[in-house]
Amino acid sequence: MPSLYPLLATLAAYLVGSLAFAVIVSHAMGLNDPRTFGSKNPGATNVLRSGNRAAAIITLLLDALKGLLPMLAVRWFGPAHGLQEGTLALVGLAAFVGHLWPMFFRFRGGKGVATFLGVVFGVDLVLGLATAATWLIIAFFFRYSSLASLVAGVFAPVFYLLGDRIQWYAERPIALALAIMFLLLAYRHRENISRLLRGTESRLGGKKA
Repeated sequence: MPSLYPLLATLAAYLVGSLAFAVIVSHAMGLNDPRTFGSKNPGATNVLRSGNRAAAIITLLLDALKGLLPMLAVRWFGPAHGLQEGTLALVGLAAFVGHLWPMFFRFRGGKGVATFLGVVFGVDLVLGLATAATWLIIAFFFRYSSLASLVAGVFAPVFYLLGDRIQWYAERPIALALAIMFLLLAYRHRENISRLLRGTESRLGGKKA
């Protein structure tokens, strides 16, 4: 039975990640399905395009929590069941993948930015703050959510490796999971990258037709 704990924890994280809160919150608050307007992405940024900031903030927090809570669960209960850093890395990756391809919503998920940040905070508070600060700085100066997400995503594993033996002891499975999540993040932002290169990407606060 102990050998099943990593598998069960990973499966549970994927199921939690599969909860598309952009859709759930929008439905609960009587808003249009975010998959039907704007970028058609079920994420907080697209919910914001509906004009309801409260719904966007709630979506952002819940999407981040579904990345954070599975990580904290492994940290709190994992040692009693012999779970190691490899399981923590798998759980974070599973929650992130669940958001991208949620089984409850026909595998049509969001781009994973908030969930990614939740996972990063689950790795270490300082790492999460550094990554979130990177997103905020880029978003403030350039006004592109996608650009801020890509820059924060690429810097998360870099920050993790730079903090080795200073703030934490870097573990290879976690560094690898962070790198994989960035690659998936970049893949899901491929259309945004194309628009950024063409200069047609929509800015924060703007409405997308």
